Formats: sequence, C-alpha cells, structure tokens
Amino acid sequence: MKPMLLLCAGIVCLCACKQKGSQLTTFKPITVQYPVTEKDTTINDVYFGTRVADPYRWLEDDTSARTAAWVAAENKVTQDYLARIPFRDAIRKRYEHLFNYEKYSAPFKEGKYTYYYRNTGLQNQSVLYRETGDGKTPEVFLDPNLFSKDGTTSLAGISFTQDGSMAAYNISEGGSDWQKIIVLDAETKKQIGDTMQDVKFSGASWKGNEGFYYSTYNRPKEGSFLAGKTDAHKLYFHKTGTPQQQDQLVFGDKTQKRYVGGYVTEDQRWLIITAADATYGNELYVQDLRTPGSPVVPLVTDMKNSHYVIHSDDQFFYIQTDKDAPTGKLVTAPVNNPGMANWKTLVPARPEVLTSSTGGGFLFCSYLKDAVSKVYQHSMDGKMIREIRLPGLGTADGFGAKQKETELYYSFTSYIEPRTLYKLDIASGRTELYKQSKVEFKPSDYESKQVFYNSKDGTKIPMIITYKKGLELNGKNPCLLYGYGGFSVSITPFFSTSSMILLENGGILAVPNIRGGGEYGEEWHQQGIKTKKQNVFDDFVAAAQYLKDNKYTSSEYLALEGGSNGGLLVGACITQHPDMCKVAFPAVGVLDMLRYHKFTAGAGWAYDYGTSEESKEMFEYLYHYSPLHNVKATAYPATMITTADHDDRVVPAHSFKFAATLQEKHNGSNPVLIRIETKAGHGAGKSTQQVIDGETDKWSFMFYNIGLQPYYK
Repeated sequence: MKPMLLLCAGIVCLCACKQKGSQLTTFKPITVQYPVTEKDTTINDVYFGTRVADPYRWLEDDTSARTAAWVAAENKVTQDYLARIPFRDAIRKRYEHLFNYEKYSAPFKEGKYTYYYRNTGLQNQSVLYRETGDGKTPEVFLDPNLFSKDGTTSLAGISFTQDGSMAAYNISEGGSDWQKIIVLDAETKKQIGDTMQDVKFSGASWKGNEGFYYSTYNRPKEGSFLAGKTDAHKLYFHKTGTPQQQDQLVFGDKTQKRYVGGYVTEDQRWLIITAADATYGNELYVQDLRTPGSPVVPLVTDMKNSHYVIHSDDQFFYIQTDKDAPTGKLVTAPVNNPGMANWKTLVPARPEVLTSSTGGGFLFCSYLKDAVSKVYQHSMDGKMIREIRLPGLGTADGFGAKQKETELYYSFTSYIEPRTLYKLDIASGRTELYKQSKVEFKPSDYESKQVFYNSKDGTKIPMIITYKKGLELNGKNPCLLYGYGGFSVSITPFFSTSSMILLENGGILAVPNIRGGGEYGEEWHQQGIKTKKQNVFDDFVAAAQYLKDNKYTSSEYLALEGGSNGGLLVGACITQHPDMCKVAFPAVGVLDMLRYHKFTAGAGWAYDYGTSEESKEMFEYLYHYSPLHNVKATAYPATMITTADHDDRVVPAHSFKFAATLQEKHNGSNPVLIRIETKAGHGAGKSTQQVIDGETDKWSFMFYNIGLQPYYK
C-alpha cells in the first residue's frame, strides 16, 4: 500500500479553548506506511447459504511467528506515529504529575489485623498493608511490586480464614484471566503447600481452616492456552497442604456449566453454589457443611432469572432475585425448606435498581436512580430504618461488613468528585470522613450535569456531561463520548485522573446510560440484546447528535471511546456512520460477531448477542452489524484500535482482523492504527506505567487529530 498523507488537524479555528492557553490549531501532516497484511482467499464459511470470506483468519493464531511479526510491524508503525506528536511527552509528564498522589482502599478486618491497600503514587501495583490499631507502625503484608520486575504481575484477590490465620491470594501474570492461588500462614507470611495452577474466574472461599473452594476449567485441548475455548467450569475443594491433584470435585461432574461459583456463608454452615451458561440467569444450590457427605440441594433449577444469597442465619437464606421483579427485590427462604415455592418477599421491588448487602446485623439496599446512588439501611426483618445521607450525586460503594462489626467503610465518587472514603457507624447511621483524596483537582472549577435525550425510537436516555465552568457552547469544544451498553452493566459516575487531561484543556466528557446496560433493571438490558442490539448503537448515535445539536461539540471535535462490549459499540458506530466523529477508540473490542463464541468463554455471551449458527435470522442480524464484516471502501475517522497480547477474555484476534480490514479499505486521510500492549490482558491488573503510557497515547492521538494544542510546555 502506498504511503498516505495524514491531514491530522480539523478546520482551522482562531478561538481558544477556555483553559490556560489550550487552543485549536492546525498541525503538520504525518505520513504513515501501513504494513502489508497478507490475505488468504481460500477461507470461506457458509451460514445458511451465505458465503462469508475471512481473509485474515491466520491472525487468530496468537502463537504463530507470522502473527508475532505482524504485531511487531503494526506496533512499530503506531509508535513511530505517536513519537512524532510534539506534545506527547508533555502530556505524559502532566499525567504522571496528576497520578502521583497517595491512594488508599477501604480497610477491612481479618483476625486481629486491619488490612488496606496503599499506593504511594506511582507504584506499579498497590501494596497490601496491615496494622493492629495499637499504635504500632503498619507493616507490609503483600507487595505485588515484588512479584515481577516490570510490575505486570498483579494481586488479583485475597481471602482469609474466619479467624484470619491463613490467606489464599490470586495472582495474575500479564493480566491473564488464568491465575494462580498461593496460600500463606498470615502470621508468619510463609507459604503453605504448593502454588495452585490454572484457576480461572474464581477466588477462594474458606471452609474453616480445613481448606477452600475454588472454580476452574480444564486446560483447552485445542488452540492456544490463552484463546482456547473454555466451556465446562467446575467447583473443587482444596484441602490445605495437599497437592492440587488431590482436590475434590464438588460440582460440575454431572452437568456442564460455563460459569460455576461456590462460596461459604459467614456462619460457615452453608456452601452456596451458582451455576450458569450465560452472563445472565443462574441456577442456585446449597449444601449443609455441618454434616459430611450432605447432598447438594437445588433452590433454583432454571436460568431464567438471576439470584444470589447475600446472608443466612438459623432460620433463613436472604436472597436477592429479579424473578417477577426486573429491578430486583429481597426474599427470605426457610433453611429447612428453601425451594422457590417457599420464598417470601422481605424488601419489595422499587422502580430503581437494587444491589443489596449486609453488615453489623443490618441490611443495606443500594439503589440506582437514573444511574445515581441512593442507599437505605434496613433491619433484618426488612423494615427501613434510615436513608444514608451521601455527600452528593454520584456513586457510593462498599456497604458490606461482617455481622459482628460496628462500623463499615464506603467510597463515594462522581465525575468531578475524586474517590473519597467514609466511615459509617452502623448503629446510628452517622458518617464521617475517613480518607480524603489528595489528587490535584478542584471540583468547584467544574460542572457535571445530567440531561435526557430521545433516541431514534423515542426512548428517553440519560447522559451526564462534565466540563469546566464557563464553557462556551460554540460547537468547537473537544469532546470524548464514552459508552458501553451491554450485559446489564451499569455505568455510574466515576472520577478519572486521566479525564482531567481532557477537562483542564477545555474538553468535555459525556457518558450516556444506553440500553443493554443495567441502569434501569433487566427490562433496560433486554432492550439491547440479540435482535434489539441496534438500539444500543442508535442510543449512542443519538447521544452524539444531542451534543452537536446543543453546540457542545461537532463532528470535527468529537471522539468515541468504549472497551470490550463498548469496543463493539464504537466499531459498529464508525462502520455505520463513518462521518459521526473525528476520532475513534475501539478498545479490546468484540468485533467479529460471527466467530466470537469460538474463543475462551465467549459462548457465554450468547445471551446478549445470539450466535451466527443458531438461526438464519440471528446470523443475518449479526452479519448486518458485525464491525469486521461491515468495513467498506470509504473514509473513516482517525482510529486507534487497542488490545493486548494476554487478553484471554476478548481475544486480540478481533482487533487484529478489524485493523487489517480497516487499513485495507480506508481511503481517507485520517490515520488508522492499532496499539497492542504486551504483558497485559483485558484491562485488570495493568501496571501504573502501562496505564500512564496508554492514556498518554490516547490523549496525544485525540488532541493531534482534532487539532487541539494542550497548554503544557
């Protein structure tokens, strides 16, 4: 392919953005020579009589030398391009400065110790500390920065025995979902037994000090270890100090389920087992641990709804369910006869979406009201005692504690409120500040407001728009529109140090709560799945149109961003509406909708997506919007696709094939690049350095391609 001249700036504009000299301007063009990606013309699949070519399927082989060479060539092109952006180093320096502040987690008590995570500022991974509360200096319990030289091995979870004497912790190498579990004597911090291998989608749940339950899959027989299909999840019991090969299979031998989890209730009496084939809906089982060999008793044997046990006592299981309650309700089930026929409503459903928890002998019911948190405290018999007064409109999280505790810690954040920790006295409901964020940011300088707009079919959609006070609505403001829209995931207000780079340079952050998510319960989710998936894309397009119609921005200054299912969202929007925006960031996206279910646990996503093989109607619907299959010979926005070599959730082949196709067919002047992170996965566990590098490159790419000169020198 011939070199392309990239006209990276938009229309010349003489007006300045409202921040410290940031301004819209015209930058020098950058030339790019894309690597030549070999095509295979022999690969064709036939779906219900329709032949579909897949010329870049060889990129699905993530173990081949040919794929590795392609990755290296693409990364070189991308890094060469980014290195020529004159303010990239200034953005990095500014972001490092902003990121360099002390960060704490909420504390939690195990045995005689109080534990918490702390990061001094730029440590690659947060360190787990503990203290006794008697004035002694806190000590380091686990320092993940010592797990690997480059900080890419992370602490992915930890579970303590009830008396706090032992701990089992997960480590993830390079962000992989395949993890290891290591058991420690919590007092001496010395390892007990062997390191457990090949654990996936599971932590450890202790049964006394005897051992713990965990779930995993057999190693894939076909394909690479990272990309191979994983379908049969199984629950095991590991006895402390014994080899993993001797672990007892508890659930999953007689029935194959894609997702199986097991956890022990706080009173140590019950093992709760959930089993599911998809990301929505589950079966529910219990086993009485007081009697060896007691049977696994089913409570729910279909997967039509979601249910989970939040607590148990001598009389009842306390269960959150959305059966006959799309926004969720709390029910009780008698422990001596817990079948669904005996469930009784404890806290009825409300119009808002419920998330429930317990602590200190009380129930806490957290609701989403237009994606904003409301929290209420109830007695265990369901009576509402009080509303917990939150600091403002935002996201509150952490309302859970052990039954013996007298206080709990929760966090509060919004798009302009850095994450702050509060301590709640459970008996009185009195809240006090515990840890104030020290990030360099003045919330009073910014505004974050919620608006509602109509989608294509008239559905009202909420969106929160955040920007610096005094913004002039002239249609020339840089704007990042972020979305997800799937799997009943609720996108609630959150503070991002990275977004400060945009906001302090006169930009706008806009986040709509589009269908497919969980912000309004299961009905909202249902409106964005399978043959209604187009609603999700239409909602996002309508959000962009609202921003343009109300002069917040225009196409020349608009960027789209989304990750995973959100990467699909961005990919679908730019292939359906190439002129919708100036810049696009499809991150770790599901982009091949005909083959997504053939890798890792992808078949479990069929509840949301459907599959290309289940019916002609479903194939044709997927084929109609699949980003990979709808790239045409036209001009596309400046696009930087991002993925990672250890992403075993959404395999990088999606992004590889999409990038190759987009580079082949794109006939405009904007750059189309792919940035492939090494020693990283789907997103969790990244080192601080990887985060800073990635966000630096994102803002550099966006600013250069919309023609925004940041104020940094």
